[in-house]
Amino acid sequence: MLFATPLLSYAQAQEYTLGAGLSIGLAAIGAGIAVGMAGAAAMGVIAEKSEMFGRALIIIALGEGIAIYGLLIAIILLFVIK
Repeated sequence: MLFATPLLSYAQAQEYTLGAGLSIGLAAIGAGIAVGMAGAAAMGVIAEKSEMFGRALIIIALGEGIAIYGLLIAIILLFVIK
């Protein structure tokens, strides 16, 4: 039974690492899609009304928040590994 303990902790570490990779990867894909769609719409608005630049920039920044949340979850998962 003593020999099963290191293998169990190694398997758990692999699960946390896989979860961290998936969280940042999927969050980055989602953020890329969001920024792409919002950026295209923002460029159209800025072409017509240049005074809307600040609002368009804020909308694009909100899409990047998804990737930041994914990165935070990945960091939390990696710090759980002992």
